[in-house]
Amino acid sequence: MVPGRNRAGEKIMKEKIKIYDTTLRDGAQSVGVTFSLEDKLRITGILDDAGFHYIEGGWPGSNPKDIAFFKEAKKLKLKNALLCAFSSTKFKGTAVNEDQNLLQLIASETPGATIFGKSWDFHVLKALNISLEENLELISRTLTYIRSYFDQVIYDAEHFFDGYKNNPEYALKTLCAAQEAGVDWIVLCDTNGGTLTGECSGIIERVKQVVSIPLGIHTHNDSELAVANSLAAVQTGIRMVQGTINGLGERCGNANLCSIIPCLSLKQEYRTVSLEQIQRLTYLSRLVSEVCNQPAPVSLPFVGEHAFAHKGGIHVSAVNKDPATYEHISPDLVGNHRHVSISELSGKSNVISKTVEMGICVDKESASVQKILKQVKEMESRGYHFEDAEASFELMSQSLLGKVQHFFTLYGYRVIVWKNAGGSAWSEATIKAGVPRPGLGGTGNNELETVEHTSADANGPVEALDKAIRKVLEKFYPELKDVKLMDYKVRILNEADGTAAVTRVLIHSADKERKWGTVGVSDNIIDASWQALTDSLVYKLYKDRVEKEAAA
Repeated sequence: MVPGRNRAGEKIMKEKIKIYDTTLRDGAQSVGVTFSLEDKLRITGILDDAGFHYIEGGWPGSNPKDIAFFKEAKKLKLKNALLCAFSSTKFKGTAVNEDQNLLQLIASETPGATIFGKSWDFHVLKALNISLEENLELISRTLTYIRSYFDQVIYDAEHFFDGYKNNPEYALKTLCAAQEAGVDWIVLCDTNGGTLTGECSGIIERVKQVVSIPLGIHTHNDSELAVANSLAAVQTGIRMVQGTINGLGERCGNANLCSIIPCLSLKQEYRTVSLEQIQRLTYLSRLVSEVCNQPAPVSLPFVGEHAFAHKGGIHVSAVNKDPATYEHISPDLVGNHRHVSISELSGKSNVISKTVEMGICVDKESASVQKILKQVKEMESRGYHFEDAEASFELMSQSLLGKVQHFFTLYGYRVIVWKNAGGSAWSEATIKAGVPRPGLGGTGNNELETVEHTSADANGPVEALDKAIRKVLEKFYPELKDVKLMDYKVRILNEADGTAAVTRVLIHSADKERKWGTVGVSDNIIDASWQALTDSLVYKLYKDRVEKEAAA
C-alpha cells in the first residue's frame, strides 16, 4: 500500500484535534475591538456553523454584558460546539461556595466551564500574594467544587511555560492538582507569548510523563510563534488547540485558528473541521472583521486578500502555467481566490491575467497588451497605484481599446473655502459640465451636449465637488444615486517637496451590488481627488452599460 493511504487508495486521516475558539473572550481583549451582545450571539452562531468544537463565550463574573450573553445563549441551538463560560480559581480567604465569580459561572448554566489558575510561582507569590501550597489548594478546591455542575471542565494552566522554566517541579504540581480534581482537559498556556518552539515541544514531552488526561495548548503571539508553537504542540501529542479568528487578542494577539486549521488538516491530515467548513474560512475571517468594525487584515496567510496575490511579472507568468509554482495550496481550499496585481513591476502576463479576470478580451500576442502595459508603467512612474484601484485600471484599459462610452465633458470647476471669524470652515464648488444629447454623441461640443452650470456647498472641498457633479449628472444618470463614497485616502508621494509634493488619492466606492477603487494623482490635492472621484462615477456608468448589453 501507498504510505498514508488505505487499501482503497484513500487518505488515512490522523487523530481528531479539537478546536477551541476564544474570540469572544480573549479576542475581545484586542485594542479597538468591542463586541455588543448582538455581535457575540451572531459570532457564536457563525463559529458553530464553522464546526468548532468549543466556543468560549466570555467571563460572566467580569461584566454584565457576558452575564446577559449567557442568558441569551441558552436560546441558541448549537449543532457542533460546546459553549463554555470562563472564570478563575476562587479568591483567597473566600469559601468556594460563596465565591461570586464561581457562582456567576454556575449560574451561566453552560455545558462547559473553563477555569484558569496560576502555574508560575512568581505569579503566585507576587500577584496573588499567597504561598505556593495555598495556590495548589485554590486549584484543587475550585475544580472539585464546580466539577458536578458542568458536562466538561477545562483547566487553563496560565503562564505554564514560564512557570515550568522558572520552577518545573512546582509547575507540574499545579497540573497534578487539576488532574486529581477530575477535570476533562488540561491546557498549557504560553500567556506571555515568549516561549520558543523547541522549548515548547520539550516541555510538553515532560508534561506527558506526569499527566495522563488529554492536553490542550493556548499560545500568544508576542514572539510571532503562536501558530508554530500550536502546531508543534499537536505533533507532540496535544489534542486541543485554543485560539481566535484572525489571531485577535491582547498585545500581539493569540494563535490564529484561520492558519492553524488548514495547516493541520490540509498539510498534515489531522481531522479538525470538515473540508467544506475549511472552504468557508476566508468568509469566516472577513465576517468577524466586519463585525469587529475593522478592516480585514490583507496579509493574513490563507485567508487574507493578499495571501494568493501575485505582482511580479515572472511570478504571474509561472502561475499562469502552473499555480503550484508560487502557491503552496489552491486558494479555493480555504475559500480564497487568486489575485494578480498591476504595477510598475508588471509584465505581459500580469496584464493578460488581469484583463481576463475582468472579462476584457485581449489577444496575448496583440499590440493592445503592450499598449496597456506601457500605459501602466508610465502612469505608475508618475505616482499612480493600481493595486488598490482596479476600477481605474479597467477604465484605462478599456479606454485604450475604445470600449468606454463618453458620458460627460467637464468644462471647468472652481472650489472656494470660506472660514468665518471664530466659525468653522466650509467649501463651495462651482462646476460646468455637459452631457451628450441622445443620438448625437457630443464630445465637448456645446451644440451636441446639454450643458449644466451649478454649484454645491459642503464641509470640505471634495464633498462639495462630489455634490456639484452629481447635481449635473444625476438628472441624466439617476443610477448614480446608488453610489456611496466608502473611503478616502490621501498619500504624499515626495514628502521632501513639502507643499509642492505630488499627492495620490484613493477612493473606495460602492453601490448596491459592487465595491470598487479608483485613483488620482496630481500636485494639486483637489485635482487628484477630482480624477479619482470622476473615475468612480464613470466606472459605475460603464459597468451598468456592460451588464445591460450582456443581458440584452
